[in-house]
Amino acid sequence: QVQFVESGGGLVQPGGSLRLSCVASGSIADFYIMAWYRQVPGKEREYVARISNGWSTDYIPSVKGRFTVSRDNAKNTVDLQMNNLKSEDTAVYYCNTSPFPLDDWGPGTQVTVSS
Repeated sequence: QVQFVESGGGLVQPGGSLRLSCVASGSIADFYIMAWYRQVPGKEREYVARISNGWSTDYIPSVKGRFTVSRDNAKNTVDLQMNNLKSEDTAVYYCNTSPFPLDDWGPGTQVTVSS
């Protein structure tokens, strides 16, 4: 089964930017939709953004206009550019397929937005 490894997280001040990257161990071209999710301790993992093989994108309202999702099927990567970060964006971020994520989740990457 394809596995995902996320990177690019870190500590950033409010208003700052980060670019997350997800590398898959196999071809992501097989998956029509790839997505980013995030999870805060004690809460359910939530969907954040997704992109289809046709490069159609969708975002949750709270990140629309600030986050941009992209994919490179040749490199088997999915990126998430995050601008104007807010404290409520603090979470562990994961990538996976959508709408039915694979069972194996990657380690995620921690994003902390704090002054």
